Amino acid sequence: MSELYPWDNCRMKITPQCVVALRWVLKDTLGEVLDELDEPVEFLLGGEDLLARIEEALQGHEAGAKIDLHLEPEQAFGDYDENFVFLEPRKLFPAELEEGMTLDGHALPAGSNPDAPRDQIYTVTELYPEHVVLDGNHPLAGIAIRLSLVVEAVREATEAEIGQGSLGTGFFKLESGESLLPGNNTRH
Repeated sequence: MSELYPWDNCRMKITPQCVVALRWVLKDTLGEVLDELDEPVEFLLGGEDLLARIEEALQGHEAGAKIDLHLEPEQAFGDYDENFVFLEPRKLFPAELEEGMTLDGHALPAGSNPDAPRDQIYTVTELYPEHVVLDGNHPLAGIAIRLSLVVEAVREATEAEIGQGSLGTGFFKLESGESLLPGNNTRH
């Protein structure tokens, strides 16, 4: 039994609806580290927490398993879509707006491009005196990724966790930050 996870059943195999505690290193195909979980984080399998390809690869493994995956864009965050990039008038946005901020599409100001899908999270990628560039693509869209996983623990999911469909710790998902604009924090 793990001291970190006293509920850990080291013999429990990963099933379609269970909770796994994972550590990982996420890299691009050139080997640059994009994300790293040094401490184990719990994810619900069979919910919204992990990409389908990751869930498939985990099936049948136990605590202690090490899995290396290569995911093409279509298995991860999709291809980059130029149709999700919008040039908006700078005057529509607060002066405090900065590059790198994320905005909920539902909170885009009146006067924004009506073709901008409201169910996206937009990243401010460039600021100009007269314009703002908003990108609705996930930052890893169009990128093949390598993922080295370590399964730290496995346990049965509770009915409440299954009902929620998530433990709230999704795999590299975007959330709108503390927005300067009103709206909810819809996830991508």
